Amino acid sequence: MTTRLEVESAIKQLPEGEIRDLAKWLQEYLDEMWDRQIEADLASGKLDRLIAQAEEDIATNKVRNLDEVLRDG
Repeated sequence: MTTRLEVESAIKQLPEGEIRDLAKWLQEYLDEMWDRQIEADLASGKLDRLIAQAEEDIATNKVRNLDEVLRDG
């Protein structure tokens, strides 16, 4: 089994282009993990309360335009 420190050491020996490719791959891998977690949470009902609250806020016009939020932030 390779340790994290061994992986870090190996990465430091790679050319910059390969490190950038690895970083891109790692971000894509993390994004896929996130997507799978969201899908699992959605399927299990963990997000039902939040979805219901968002739908209620939309129905009662308790929302703001994203441009307005970004401008005020």
